[in-house]
Amino acid sequence: MRSSSYAVLPARALRATVVLALAAGTTTAVPAAHAGTAAAPTVAAKPYMGWSSWSMQSSKYPGLNPDGDYSYLTEANVLKQTDALAAKLKNYGYEYVNIDAGWWRDKAWKPGFDRYGRQKADPDRFPSGMKAVADRIHAKGLKAGIYLPAGLEKEAYGDGKTPIWNADGCTTADIVYGDLRTTNGWDSAYKLDFSRPCTQKYIDSQARSIADWGYDFLKLDGVGPGSGKSGDQYDNVADVAAWNKAIAATGRPVHLEISWSLDIGHAADWKKYSNGWRIDTDVECYCNTLVSWENSVDDRWDDAPAWTRHAGPGGWNDLDSLDVGNGEMDGLTKAERQSYATLWAIAKSPLYTGDDLTRLDSYGVSLLTNREVIAIDQGAAPPARPVTASDAQQVWAAKNPDGTYTVALFNLADAPAAVTADWSVLGFTGKAAVRDLWNHENLGTYKNRITQALPAHGSRLFTVTPHGGALTTTAYEAESPANTLSGNASVADCPACSGGKKTGNLYLGGKLRFNDVVVAKAGTYWVKVAYISGDARSVDVLANTGGPTRHKFPSTGDWGTVETVSVPVTLKAGGNTITFDSGTGYAPDIDRIDVPQSS
Repeated sequence: MRSSSYAVLPARALRATVVLALAAGTTTAVPAAHAGTAAAPTVAAKPYMGWSSWSMQSSKYPGLNPDGDYSYLTEANVLKQTDALAAKLKNYGYEYVNIDAGWWRDKAWKPGFDRYGRQKADPDRFPSGMKAVADRIHAKGLKAGIYLPAGLEKEAYGDGKTPIWNADGCTTADIVYGDLRTTNGWDSAYKLDFSRPCTQKYIDSQARSIADWGYDFLKLDGVGPGSGKSGDQYDNVADVAAWNKAIAATGRPVHLEISWSLDIGHAADWKKYSNGWRIDTDVECYCNTLVSWENSVDDRWDDAPAWTRHAGPGGWNDLDSLDVGNGEMDGLTKAERQSYATLWAIAKSPLYTGDDLTRLDSYGVSLLTNREVIAIDQGAAPPARPVTASDAQQVWAAKNPDGTYTVALFNLADAPAAVTADWSVLGFTGKAAVRDLWNHENLGTYKNRITQALPAHGSRLFTVTPHGGALTTTAYEAESPANTLSGNASVADCPACSGGKKTGNLYLGGKLRFNDVVVAKAGTYWVKVAYISGDARSVDVLANTGGPTRHKFPSTGDWGTVETVSVPVTLKAGGNTITFDSGTGYAPDIDRIDVPQSS
Protein backbone atom coordinates (compact mmCIF):
# COMPACT_ATOMS: atom_id res chain seq x y z
CA MET A 1 0.00 0.00 0.00
CA ARG A 2 2.71 2.36 -0.91
CA SER A 3 1.88 4.16 -4.13
CA SER A 4 -1.17 2.74 -5.84
CA SER A 5 -4.55 4.37 -6.20
CA TYR A 6 -7.29 2.98 -4.00
CA ALA A 7 -9.75 3.01 -6.84
CA VAL A 8 -7.47 1.35 -9.37
CA LEU A 9 -5.56 -1.08 -7.17
CA PRO A 10 -7.94 -1.59 -4.27
CA ALA A 11 -5.83 -4.30 -2.76
CA ARG A 12 -3.27 -1.94 -1.46
CA ALA A 13 -5.88 0.63 -0.79
CA LEU A 14 -7.89 -1.39 1.61
CA ARG A 15 -4.91 -3.19 2.94
CA ALA A 16 -4.36 -1.12 6.02
CA THR A 17 -6.73 -2.71 8.41
CA VAL A 18 -8.25 -1.02 11.37
CA VAL A 19 -9.02 -3.77 13.70
CA LEU A 20 -12.09 -3.46 15.75
CA ALA A 21 -11.45 -6.39 17.93
CA LEU A 22 -14.65 -6.84 19.79
CA ALA A 23 -13.18 -9.00 22.45
CA ALA A 24 -15.78 -11.48 23.56
CA GLY A 25 -16.07 -11.99 27.25
CA THR A 26 -14.58 -8.65 28.26
CA THR A 27 -16.37 -6.27 30.51
CA THR A 28 -15.96 -2.78 29.10
CA ALA A 29 -16.57 -1.15 25.76
CA VAL A 30 -13.82 1.40 26.17
CA PRO A 31 -10.57 0.62 24.30
CA ALA A 32 -7.74 -0.09 26.67
CA ALA A 33 -5.86 2.77 28.19
CA HIS A 34 -2.12 2.73 27.62
CA ALA A 35 -0.70 4.91 30.33
CA GLY A 36 -1.60 6.31 33.69
CA THR A 37 -4.20 3.70 34.55
CA ALA A 38 -3.90 1.08 37.24
CA ALA A 39 -6.42 -1.37 35.81
CA ALA A 40 -5.25 -3.93 33.29
CA PRO A 41 -6.68 -3.42 29.81
CA THR A 42 -9.57 -5.63 28.76
CA VAL A 43 -8.92 -5.15 25.03
CA ALA A 44 -5.53 -5.98 23.50
CA ALA A 45 -4.02 -7.07 26.80
CA LYS A 46 -1.78 -9.21 24.57
CA PRO A 47 -0.96 -9.00 20.86
CA TYR A 48 -3.85 -10.57 18.98
CA MET A 49 -3.49 -13.79 16.97
CA GLY A 50 -5.43 -15.02 13.98
CA TRP A 51 -5.79 -14.95 10.19
CA SER A 52 -6.32 -12.18 7.61
CA SER A 53 -7.67 -12.50 4.07
CA TRP A 54 -5.47 -9.82 2.51
CA SER A 55 -2.34 -11.79 1.62
CA MET A 56 -4.16 -14.33 -0.53
CA GLN A 57 -6.66 -11.95 -2.09
CA SER A 58 -3.85 -9.61 -3.18
CA SER A 59 -1.42 -12.23 -4.49
CA LYS A 60 -0.73 -13.25 -8.10
CA TYR A 61 0.01 -16.81 -7.00
CA PRO A 62 -1.51 -19.16 -9.59
CA GLY A 63 -5.08 -20.14 -8.77
CA LEU A 64 -5.67 -17.87 -5.79
CA ASN A 65 -7.71 -15.25 -7.64
CA PRO A 66 -9.12 -17.08 -10.68
CA ASP A 67 -11.94 -14.60 -11.33
CA GLY A 68 -9.79 -11.46 -11.35
CA ASP A 69 -7.85 -9.40 -8.85
CA TYR A 70 -9.00 -9.83 -5.26
CA SER A 71 -11.63 -12.36 -6.27
CA TYR A 72 -10.42 -14.73 -3.52
CA LEU A 73 -12.38 -12.71 -0.97
CA THR A 74 -15.69 -14.58 -0.69
CA GLU A 75 -17.89 -15.87 2.07
CA ALA A 76 -17.08 -19.45 1.11
CA ASN A 77 -13.33 -18.89 1.31
CA VAL A 78 -13.55 -16.99 4.61
CA LEU A 79 -15.55 -19.82 6.15
CA LYS A 80 -13.15 -22.42 4.77
CA GLN A 81 -10.28 -20.61 6.52
CA THR A 82 -12.41 -20.29 9.65
CA ASP A 83 -12.85 -24.04 9.79
CA ALA A 84 -9.12 -24.59 9.26
CA LEU A 85 -8.17 -22.03 11.93
CA ALA A 86 -10.50 -23.69 14.42
CA ALA A 87 -9.12 -27.15 13.65
CA LYS A 88 -5.39 -26.39 13.40
CA LEU A 89 -4.50 -23.20 15.27
CA LYS A 90 -7.22 -22.27 17.74
CA ASN A 91 -5.68 -24.36 20.52
CA TYR A 92 -2.49 -22.33 20.19
CA GLY A 93 -4.19 -18.97 20.74
CA TYR A 94 -5.16 -17.97 17.21
CA GLU A 95 -8.70 -16.60 17.35
CA TYR A 96 -9.41 -13.75 14.94
CA VAL A 97 -10.73 -14.27 11.41
CA ASN A 98 -10.24 -10.89 9.77
CA ILE A 99 -12.02 -9.98 6.54
CA ASP A 100 -10.00 -7.33 4.73
CA ALA A 101 -10.71 -4.83 1.94
CA GLY A 102 -13.44 -5.43 -0.58
CA TRP A 103 -16.27 -7.11 1.29
CA TRP A 104 -18.67 -4.35 0.09
CA ARG A 105 -17.31 -4.26 -3.48
CA ASP A 106 -18.16 -6.42 -6.48
CA LYS A 107 -15.57 -8.13 -8.67
CA ALA A 108 -15.20 -4.95 -10.72
CA TRP A 109 -14.51 -3.17 -7.41
CA LYS A 110 -17.72 -1.17 -7.52
CA PRO A 111 -18.86 -0.45 -3.94
CA GLY A 112 -22.27 -0.93 -2.38
CA PHE A 113 -23.85 1.17 0.37
CA ASP A 114 -27.07 1.18 2.35
CA ARG A 115 -29.46 4.15 2.32
CA TYR A 116 -27.39 5.83 5.05
CA GLY A 117 -24.07 5.76 3.20
CA ARG A 118 -22.70 2.79 5.14
CA GLN A 119 -20.82 -0.02 3.43
CA LYS A 120 -23.07 -2.95 2.50
CA ALA A 121 -21.93 -6.51 1.81
CA ASP A 122 -21.61 -7.39 -1.87
CA PRO A 123 -24.30 -10.05 -2.50
CA ASP A 124 -22.06 -12.14 -4.74
CA ARG A 125 -19.06 -12.15 -2.40
CA PHE A 126 -21.08 -12.52 0.81
CA PRO A 127 -24.53 -13.81 -0.11
CA SER A 128 -25.50 -14.54 3.52
CA GLY A 129 -24.54 -11.05 4.68
CA MET A 130 -21.93 -9.95 7.16
CA LYS A 131 -23.88 -10.81 10.32
CA ALA A 132 -24.36 -14.41 9.23
CA VAL A 133 -20.64 -14.73 8.51
CA ALA A 134 -19.76 -13.35 11.95
CA ASP A 135 -22.22 -15.78 13.49
CA ARG A 136 -20.52 -18.68 11.71
CA ILE A 137 -17.13 -17.53 12.93
CA HIS A 138 -18.41 -17.21 16.50
CA ALA A 139 -19.94 -20.67 16.31
CA LYS A 140 -16.39 -22.03 16.00
CA GLY A 141 -15.37 -20.23 19.20
CA LEU A 142 -13.50 -17.57 17.22
CA LYS A 143 -13.72 -13.80 16.81
CA ALA A 144 -14.68 -11.92 13.66
CA GLY A 145 -12.80 -8.99 12.13
CA ILE A 146 -13.82 -6.52 9.43
CA TYR A 147 -12.24 -3.67 7.49
CA LEU A 148 -13.03 -0.04 6.53
CA PRO A 149 -11.07 2.84 4.98
CA ALA A 150 -10.78 6.23 6.67
CA GLY A 151 -13.13 9.00 5.53
CA LEU A 152 -16.43 9.11 3.65
CA GLU A 153 -16.01 7.09 0.49
CA LYS A 154 -16.70 9.23 -2.56
CA GLU A 155 -19.38 6.89 -3.86
CA ALA A 156 -21.30 7.16 -0.58
CA TYR A 157 -21.61 10.95 -0.86
CA GLY A 158 -24.69 10.82 -3.12
CA ASP A 159 -24.58 14.51 -4.15
CA GLY A 160 -24.57 15.34 -0.46
CA LYS A 161 -28.17 14.28 0.02
CA THR A 162 -27.65 10.86 1.63
CA PRO A 163 -29.16 10.91 5.14
CA ILE A 164 -27.16 9.89 8.19
CA TRP A 165 -28.66 7.15 10.33
CA ASN A 166 -30.10 8.26 13.67
CA ALA A 167 -29.23 11.91 12.98
CA ASP A 168 -32.30 13.94 12.08
CA GLY A 169 -31.61 16.52 9.40
CA CYS A 170 -28.02 15.39 8.79
CA THR A 171 -26.86 14.41 5.33
CA THR A 172 -23.48 13.58 3.81
CA ALA A 173 -23.09 17.24 2.82
CA ASP A 174 -23.06 18.05 6.53
CA ILE A 175 -20.13 15.81 7.46
CA VAL A 176 -17.39 16.72 4.95
CA TYR A 177 -15.54 19.87 3.99
CA GLY A 178 -17.31 22.08 1.47
CA ASP A 179 -14.46 21.81 -1.03
CA LEU A 180 -14.71 18.00 -0.92
CA ARG A 181 -11.05 17.60 -0.13
CA THR A 182 -9.96 13.98 -0.23
CA THR A 183 -8.18 11.92 2.39
CA ASN A 184 -6.63 8.53 3.23
CA GLY A 185 -3.73 6.77 1.58
CA TRP A 186 -5.51 6.44 -1.75
CA ASP A 187 -7.54 9.66 -1.83
CA SER A 188 -10.57 7.39 -2.15
CA ALA A 189 -12.70 9.30 0.37
CA TYR A 190 -13.76 12.79 1.28
CA LYS A 191 -12.21 14.12 4.46
CA LEU A 192 -14.59 14.24 7.39
CA ASP A 193 -14.99 17.59 9.17
CA PHE A 194 -15.33 16.84 12.87
CA SER A 195 -16.04 20.48 13.72
CA ARG A 196 -19.54 19.80 12.36
CA PRO A 197 -21.99 18.13 14.77
CA CYS A 198 -23.32 15.62 12.22
CA THR A 199 -19.93 14.04 11.53
CA GLN A 200 -19.56 12.00 14.71
CA LYS A 201 -23.06 10.68 14.03
CA TYR A 202 -21.85 9.10 10.80
CA ILE A 203 -18.99 7.27 12.53
CA ASP A 204 -21.43 6.26 15.27
CA SER A 205 -23.69 4.76 12.61
CA GLN A 206 -20.86 2.74 11.07
CA ALA A 207 -19.75 1.47 14.47
CA ARG A 208 -23.35 0.60 15.37
CA SER A 209 -23.72 -1.42 12.18
CA ILE A 210 -20.51 -3.35 12.80
CA ALA A 211 -21.41 -4.00 16.43
CA ASP A 212 -24.91 -5.18 15.48
CA TRP A 213 -23.39 -7.64 13.05
CA GLY A 214 -21.26 -8.96 15.89
CA TYR A 215 -17.77 -8.11 14.70
CA ASP A 216 -14.95 -8.17 17.18
CA PHE A 217 -12.23 -6.39 15.26
CA LEU A 218 -12.06 -3.39 12.94
CA LYS A 219 -9.09 -2.52 10.82
CA LEU A 220 -9.21 1.15 9.83
CA ASP A 221 -7.02 1.63 6.80
CA GLY A 222 -5.32 4.44 4.95
CA VAL A 223 -4.90 6.43 8.16
CA GLY A 224 -2.62 9.44 8.18
CA PRO A 225 -0.33 11.02 8.96
CA GLY A 226 1.10 7.88 7.39
CA SER A 227 -0.18 5.65 4.60
CA GLY A 228 2.21 7.48 2.30
CA LYS A 229 0.62 10.87 2.95
CA SER A 230 1.20 13.90 5.18
CA GLY A 231 -0.31 17.33 5.72
CA ASP A 232 -3.62 18.57 7.13
CA GLN A 233 -5.69 16.96 4.39
CA TYR A 234 -4.40 13.52 5.39
CA ASP A 235 -4.40 13.98 9.16
CA ASN A 236 -6.89 11.38 10.41
CA VAL A 237 -6.20 11.64 14.13
CA ALA A 238 -9.72 13.05 14.59
CA ASP A 239 -11.14 10.07 12.67
CA VAL A 240 -9.40 7.60 14.97
CA ALA A 241 -10.60 9.52 18.03
CA ALA A 242 -14.15 9.47 16.64
CA TRP A 243 -13.97 5.72 16.10
CA ASN A 244 -12.73 5.27 19.65
CA LYS A 245 -15.73 7.24 20.92
CA ALA A 246 -18.17 5.46 18.61
CA ILE A 247 -16.97 2.02 19.64
CA ALA A 248 -17.37 2.89 23.30
CA ALA A 249 -20.91 4.05 22.60
CA THR A 250 -21.87 0.67 21.14
CA GLY A 251 -21.41 -0.92 24.56
CA ARG A 252 -19.27 -3.61 23.03
CA PRO A 253 -15.54 -4.09 23.79
CA VAL A 254 -13.70 -3.57 20.52
CA HIS A 255 -10.11 -3.78 19.36
CA LEU A 256 -9.40 -0.91 16.99
CA GLU A 257 -6.38 -1.47 14.72
CA ILE A 258 -5.17 1.31 12.43
CA SER A 259 -3.07 1.08 9.30
CA TRP A 260 -0.56 1.69 7.59
CA SER A 261 3.02 3.04 7.88
CA LEU A 262 1.79 5.38 10.57
CA ASP A 263 3.66 8.51 11.55
CA ILE A 264 5.66 7.84 14.71
CA GLY A 265 5.38 11.52 15.57
CA HIS A 266 1.74 10.80 16.43
CA ALA A 267 2.47 7.69 18.49
CA ALA A 268 0.81 9.27 21.54
CA ASP A 269 -2.41 9.72 19.55
CA TRP A 270 -2.39 6.18 18.20
CA LYS A 271 -1.84 4.85 21.73
CA LYS A 272 -4.60 7.03 23.14
CA TYR A 273 -7.28 6.11 20.62
CA SER A 274 -6.46 2.64 19.25
CA ASN A 275 -5.24 -0.81 20.24
CA GLY A 276 -2.67 -1.35 17.51
CA TRP A 277 -0.96 0.42 14.66
CA ARG A 278 0.79 -0.75 11.52
CA ILE A 279 4.30 0.65 11.65
CA ASP A 280 5.37 -0.20 8.12
CA THR A 281 4.38 -0.76 4.52
CA ASP A 282 2.52 -3.87 3.40
CA VAL A 283 4.46 -7.06 3.87
CA GLU A 284 2.95 -8.56 0.70
CA CYS A 285 4.96 -8.42 -2.50
CA TYR A 286 1.93 -8.27 -4.87
CA CYS A 287 3.73 -10.79 -7.01
CA ASN A 288 3.41 -14.51 -7.76
CA THR A 289 3.97 -15.41 -4.09
CA LEU A 290 2.52 -13.96 -0.90
CA VAL A 291 5.69 -12.16 0.18
CA SER A 292 9.36 -11.93 -0.71
CA TRP A 293 12.33 -11.34 1.55
CA GLU A 294 13.55 -8.22 -0.24
CA ASN A 295 10.16 -6.62 -0.92
CA SER A 296 9.56 -5.58 2.66
CA VAL A 297 9.94 -8.50 5.06
CA ASP A 298 13.55 -7.46 5.65
CA ASP A 299 12.62 -3.79 6.17
CA ARG A 300 11.14 -4.58 9.57
CA TRP A 301 14.54 -5.06 11.21
CA ASP A 302 15.30 -1.41 10.40
CA ASP A 303 11.85 0.00 11.10
CA ALA A 304 10.72 -1.78 14.27
CA PRO A 305 13.29 -0.50 16.82
CA ALA A 306 12.04 3.10 16.79
CA TRP A 307 8.57 1.91 17.83
CA THR A 308 9.59 -0.60 20.49
CA ARG A 309 9.03 1.61 23.54
CA HIS A 310 5.48 2.43 22.43
CA ALA A 311 4.17 -1.14 22.65
CA GLY A 312 2.52 -2.64 25.70
CA PRO A 313 -0.75 -3.93 27.13
CA GLY A 314 -3.59 -2.12 25.40
CA GLY A 315 -1.70 -1.28 22.20
CA TRP A 316 0.87 -3.06 20.05
CA ASN A 317 3.19 -2.40 17.13
CA ASP A 318 1.75 -4.26 14.15
CA LEU A 319 4.38 -5.65 11.73
CA ASP A 320 1.66 -7.00 9.36
CA SER A 321 0.83 -10.54 8.26
CA LEU A 322 3.04 -13.49 9.20
CA ASP A 323 3.11 -15.60 6.03
CA VAL A 324 5.35 -18.53 6.96
CA GLY A 325 3.06 -21.55 6.62
CA ASN A 326 2.76 -22.34 2.92
CA GLY A 327 6.30 -22.94 1.72
CA GLU A 328 6.47 -22.28 -2.02
CA MET A 329 3.46 -19.98 -1.93
CA ASP A 330 5.10 -17.86 0.79
CA GLY A 331 8.11 -17.24 -1.47
CA LEU A 332 10.74 -17.66 1.26
CA THR A 333 13.46 -20.10 2.27
CA LYS A 334 13.07 -22.05 5.51
CA ALA A 335 15.70 -19.85 7.14
CA GLU A 336 13.79 -16.72 6.10
CA ARG A 337 10.52 -18.10 7.37
CA GLN A 338 12.04 -18.78 10.78
CA SER A 339 13.67 -15.32 10.97
CA TYR A 340 10.37 -13.70 9.96
CA ALA A 341 8.53 -15.55 12.72
CA THR A 342 11.30 -14.84 15.23
CA LEU A 343 11.23 -11.09 14.72
CA TRP A 344 7.42 -10.95 14.94
CA ALA A 345 7.49 -12.90 18.22
CA ILE A 346 10.25 -10.95 19.97
CA ALA A 347 8.80 -7.61 18.79
CA LYS A 348 5.48 -8.70 20.29
CA SER A 349 3.67 -7.98 17.06
CA PRO A 350 0.20 -9.41 16.56
CA LEU A 351 0.58 -12.91 15.11
CA TYR A 352 -1.90 -13.14 12.28
CA THR A 353 -1.07 -15.18 9.24
CA GLY A 354 -2.29 -14.61 5.71
CA ASP A 355 -1.53 -18.15 4.58
CA ASP A 356 -3.92 -20.71 3.20
CA LEU A 357 -4.64 -22.60 6.41
CA THR A 358 -6.08 -25.52 4.47
CA ARG A 359 -2.66 -26.39 3.08
CA LEU A 360 -0.09 -25.58 5.72
CA ASP A 361 3.10 -27.58 5.28
CA SER A 362 4.71 -29.38 8.21
CA TYR A 363 7.44 -26.77 8.63
CA GLY A 364 4.87 -23.99 8.60
CA VAL A 365 2.85 -25.76 11.26
CA SER A 366 5.99 -26.10 13.39
CA LEU A 367 6.60 -22.35 13.15
CA LEU A 368 3.03 -21.26 13.81
CA THR A 369 2.40 -23.67 16.69
CA ASN A 370 5.65 -23.50 18.67
CA ARG A 371 4.33 -22.82 22.16
CA GLU A 372 7.65 -21.55 23.52
CA VAL A 373 7.91 -18.95 20.77
CA ILE A 374 4.26 -17.96 21.07
CA ALA A 375 4.87 -17.47 24.80
CA ILE A 376 7.53 -14.88 23.98
CA ASP A 377 5.02 -12.92 21.91
CA GLN A 378 2.21 -13.27 24.45
CA GLY A 379 4.23 -13.01 27.67
CA ALA A 380 4.77 -10.22 30.18
CA ALA A 381 8.26 -9.20 29.06
CA PRO A 382 8.68 -6.00 27.02
CA PRO A 383 9.38 -6.24 23.29
CA ALA A 384 12.97 -6.96 22.35
CA ARG A 385 15.12 -4.39 20.60
CA PRO A 386 18.62 -4.45 19.13
CA VAL A 387 21.41 -4.60 21.70
CA THR A 388 24.08 -4.49 18.99
CA ALA A 389 24.29 -2.17 16.02
CA SER A 390 21.92 -2.82 13.12
CA ASP A 391 24.60 -4.35 10.96
CA ALA A 392 24.26 -7.46 8.80
CA GLN A 393 24.81 -9.58 11.91
CA GLN A 394 22.84 -8.36 14.91
CA VAL A 395 21.53 -9.38 18.32
CA TRP A 396 18.16 -8.43 19.80
CA ALA A 397 17.21 -8.98 23.43
CA ALA A 398 14.69 -8.31 26.18
CA LYS A 399 14.93 -8.94 29.91
CA ASN A 400 12.14 -11.15 31.23
CA PRO A 401 10.39 -10.65 34.58
CA ASP A 402 12.08 -13.78 35.98
CA GLY A 403 15.59 -12.42 35.30
CA THR A 404 16.20 -14.48 32.16
CA TYR A 405 16.72 -12.91 28.75
CA THR A 406 15.10 -13.52 25.40
CA VAL A 407 17.94 -13.34 22.88
CA ALA A 408 17.68 -13.52 19.11
CA LEU A 409 20.61 -13.78 16.71
CA PHE A 410 20.10 -12.66 13.11
CA ASN A 411 22.28 -12.94 10.03
CA LEU A 412 20.67 -10.60 7.53
CA ALA A 413 23.51 -10.98 5.03
CA ASP A 414 23.07 -12.81 1.74
CA ALA A 415 25.76 -15.35 2.70
CA PRO A 416 26.32 -17.56 5.77
CA ALA A 417 28.00 -15.86 8.73
CA ALA A 418 28.67 -16.33 12.43
CA VAL A 419 26.79 -14.21 14.95
CA THR A 420 27.89 -13.73 18.56
CA ALA A 421 25.82 -12.72 21.56
CA ASP A 422 28.29 -11.53 24.21
CA TRP A 423 26.83 -11.62 27.70
CA SER A 424 28.27 -8.16 28.37
CA VAL A 425 25.72 -6.60 25.96
CA LEU A 426 23.05 -8.04 28.27
CA GLY A 427 24.69 -6.59 31.37
CA PHE A 428 26.40 -9.59 32.99
CA THR A 429 29.53 -11.70 32.73
CA GLY A 430 30.46 -15.30 33.39
CA LYS A 431 28.30 -18.32 32.69
CA ALA A 432 24.73 -18.66 31.46
CA ALA A 433 22.45 -21.53 30.52
CA VAL A 434 21.02 -21.41 27.00
CA ARG A 435 17.79 -22.92 25.73
CA ASP A 436 16.98 -23.11 22.00
CA LEU A 437 13.28 -22.21 21.72
CA TRP A 438 12.66 -23.26 18.13
CA ASN A 439 14.15 -26.71 18.74
CA HIS A 440 12.97 -27.15 22.35
CA GLU A 441 16.51 -28.02 23.40
CA ASN A 442 18.72 -27.09 26.35
CA LEU A 443 22.13 -26.32 24.86
CA GLY A 444 24.05 -26.28 28.12
CA THR A 445 26.17 -23.61 29.78
CA TYR A 446 28.19 -21.04 27.87
CA LYS A 447 30.85 -18.76 29.35
CA ASN A 448 30.77 -15.06 28.41
CA ARG A 449 29.12 -15.53 25.01
CA ILE A 450 27.50 -17.80 22.46
CA THR A 451 28.45 -17.87 18.78
CA GLN A 452 26.35 -19.53 16.11
CA ALA A 453 26.96 -20.14 12.42
CA LEU A 454 23.83 -18.99 10.60
CA PRO A 455 22.72 -19.38 6.99
CA ALA A 456 21.87 -16.37 4.83
CA HIS A 457 18.90 -14.56 6.41
CA GLY A 458 19.02 -17.06 9.28
CA SER A 459 18.33 -16.76 12.99
CA ARG A 460 18.37 -18.46 16.37
CA LEU A 461 16.13 -17.76 19.34
CA PHE A 462 17.23 -18.47 22.90
CA THR A 463 16.29 -18.04 26.52
CA VAL A 464 19.48 -17.15 28.40
CA THR A 465 19.62 -17.69 32.17
CA PRO A 466 22.54 -15.84 33.82
CA HIS A 467 24.68 -17.63 36.39
CA GLY A 468 27.47 -15.04 36.45
CA GLY A 469 27.86 -11.61 37.99
CA ALA A 470 26.78 -8.12 37.06
CA LEU A 471 28.91 -6.34 34.49
CA THR A 472 31.17 -3.58 35.81
CA THR A 473 31.73 -0.66 33.44
CA THR A 474 33.38 2.74 33.35
CA ALA A 475 31.30 5.60 31.96
CA TYR A 476 32.66 8.34 29.70
CA GLU A 477 30.39 11.29 28.94
CA ALA A 478 30.38 12.62 25.38
CA GLU A 479 30.35 16.25 26.58
CA SER A 480 33.44 15.81 28.79
CA PRO A 481 36.07 18.55 28.25
CA ALA A 482 38.64 15.74 28.14
CA ASN A 483 37.29 14.69 24.73
CA THR A 484 38.36 16.12 21.39
CA LEU A 485 35.75 17.48 18.97
CA SER A 486 36.46 18.29 15.36
CA GLY A 487 34.57 19.46 12.32
CA ASN A 488 31.03 20.53 13.14
CA ALA A 489 30.81 18.49 16.34
CA SER A 490 29.53 20.43 19.33
CA VAL A 491 28.07 19.96 22.81
CA ALA A 492 24.35 20.62 23.26
CA ASP A 493 21.77 20.40 26.04
CA CYS A 494 19.93 17.08 26.30
CA PRO A 495 17.39 16.63 29.11
CA ALA A 496 17.16 12.88 28.48
CA CYS A 497 20.92 12.33 28.53
CA SER A 498 22.81 11.06 31.55
CA GLY A 499 24.75 14.27 32.13
CA GLY A 500 22.11 16.57 30.73
CA LYS A 501 24.19 17.11 27.60
CA LYS A 502 25.30 15.32 24.43
CA THR A 503 27.66 15.77 21.53
CA GLY A 504 25.88 16.36 18.25
CA ASN A 505 26.35 17.88 14.81
CA LEU A 506 28.35 14.83 13.83
CA TYR A 507 28.01 15.22 10.09
CA LEU A 508 30.21 15.57 7.01
CA GLY A 509 33.44 14.84 8.81
CA GLY A 510 32.43 15.80 12.33
CA LYS A 511 34.22 13.67 14.95
CA LEU A 512 34.01 12.90 18.64
CA ARG A 513 37.12 11.36 20.22
CA PHE A 514 37.04 9.96 23.73
CA ASN A 515 40.52 10.29 25.21
CA ASP A 516 42.10 8.29 28.02
CA VAL A 517 39.79 5.26 27.86
CA VAL A 518 41.60 2.91 30.22
CA VAL A 519 41.35 -0.89 30.37
CA ALA A 520 43.50 -3.34 32.31
CA LYS A 521 44.30 -5.75 29.48
CA ALA A 522 44.21 -5.90 25.72
CA GLY A 523 41.16 -7.42 24.07
CA THR A 524 37.90 -6.83 22.25
CA TYR A 525 35.40 -4.96 24.40
CA TRP A 526 31.68 -4.54 23.70
CA VAL A 527 31.34 -0.83 24.31
CA LYS A 528 27.79 0.32 25.06
CA VAL A 529 26.90 3.55 23.28
CA ALA A 530 24.04 5.73 24.52
CA TYR A 531 22.81 7.82 21.60
CA ILE A 532 19.92 9.78 20.11
CA SER A 533 18.90 9.54 16.49
CA GLY A 534 15.55 10.39 14.99
CA ASP A 535 16.38 8.20 12.03
CA ALA A 536 18.77 5.29 11.47
CA ARG A 537 22.30 6.61 11.01
CA SER A 538 25.75 5.14 10.54
CA VAL A 539 29.07 6.09 12.09
CA ASP A 540 32.68 4.92 11.83
CA VAL A 541 34.06 3.67 15.14
CA LEU A 542 37.82 3.29 15.60
CA ALA A 543 40.23 2.76 18.45
CA ASN A 544 43.59 4.49 18.64
CA THR A 545 45.16 4.58 15.16
CA GLY A 546 43.35 1.48 13.89
CA GLY A 547 41.05 1.31 10.93
CA PRO A 548 37.41 2.29 11.24
CA THR A 549 34.45 -0.07 11.35
CA ARG A 550 31.17 1.37 10.17
CA HIS A 551 28.09 0.57 12.24
CA LYS A 552 24.44 1.49 11.72
CA PHE A 553 22.53 2.64 14.79
CA PRO A 554 18.76 2.08 14.70
CA SER A 555 16.43 5.04 15.05
CA THR A 556 15.42 5.99 18.59
CA GLY A 557 12.11 7.28 17.20
CA ASP A 558 12.72 10.99 17.81
CA TRP A 559 15.45 13.43 18.85
CA GLY A 560 14.54 13.37 22.53
CA THR A 561 14.86 9.67 23.38
CA VAL A 562 18.08 7.89 24.37
CA GLU A 563 18.69 4.25 23.46
CA THR A 564 21.78 2.05 23.59
CA VAL A 565 23.57 -0.45 21.40
CA SER A 566 26.95 -2.12 21.89
CA VAL A 567 29.76 -2.26 19.36
CA PRO A 568 32.97 -4.34 19.49
CA VAL A 569 36.13 -2.27 19.91
CA THR A 570 39.66 -3.70 20.15
CA LEU A 571 41.62 -1.94 22.89
CA LYS A 572 45.15 -2.16 24.21
CA ALA A 573 46.13 -2.37 27.88
CA GLY A 574 46.27 1.09 29.43
CA GLY A 575 45.05 4.29 27.80
CA ASN A 576 43.12 4.35 24.52
CA THR A 577 41.14 6.66 22.31
CA ILE A 578 37.76 5.75 20.81
CA THR A 579 36.58 7.92 17.93
CA PHE A 580 33.14 8.33 16.39
CA ASP A 581 33.59 9.71 12.88
CA SER A 582 30.60 10.77 10.76
CA GLY A 583 32.62 10.36 7.56
CA THR A 584 30.74 11.67 4.53
CA GLY A 585 27.31 11.25 6.10
CA TYR A 586 25.29 12.07 9.20
CA ALA A 587 25.92 10.23 12.48
CA PRO A 588 23.76 9.90 15.61
CA ASP A 589 24.20 12.26 18.55
CA ILE A 590 26.24 10.63 21.34
CA ASP A 591 25.32 10.81 25.03
CA ARG A 592 27.98 8.58 26.60
CA ILE A 593 29.84 5.29 26.35
CA ASP A 594 30.18 2.54 28.95
CA VAL A 595 33.31 0.44 28.67
CA PRO A 596 33.44 -2.96 30.41
CA GLN A 597 36.30 -3.35 32.86
CA SER A 598 37.15 -6.74 31.36
CA SER A 599 36.89 -8.12 27.83
